[in-house]
Amino acid sequence: QVQLVESGGGLAHPGGSLRLSCAASGFAFSNYPMAWARHTPEKGLEWVSGIYPGGTSTYYADSVKGRFTISRDDAKNTLYLQMNSLEPEDTALYYCGQLRRGGSYWSMWEEYESWGQGTQVTVSS
Repeated sequence: QVQLVESGGGLAHPGGSLRLSCAASGFAFSNYPMAWARHTPEKGLEWVSGIYPGGTSTYYADSVKGRFTISRDDAKNTLYLQMNSLEPEDTALYYCGQLRRGGSYWSMWEEYESWGQGTQVTVSS
């Protein structure tokens, strides 16, 4: 059974940092593209970042480029999102997602095979 469990969310001040983790199980993690997305009532679901198997190819939404870093540890079956220079606009429920094997359309939600339950990030002074 596929499981994705996010952790690391919480409250941060503007300019602060948080590191999200996503522990994966039930599938061959190293073979799959993985991504982070976030949801707010105002904007709905927004793709944030993606990473291909091997970890050498990473992609970012313009809104987070230069501030967020996605990475993966295939030995630990874990996906990460390092978030620096946080802004109030980054406040959202953050999800990790398993893209279908060989997939490349990060914002096409039907391409995803599974999602975690989410972790809340709140950026406020």
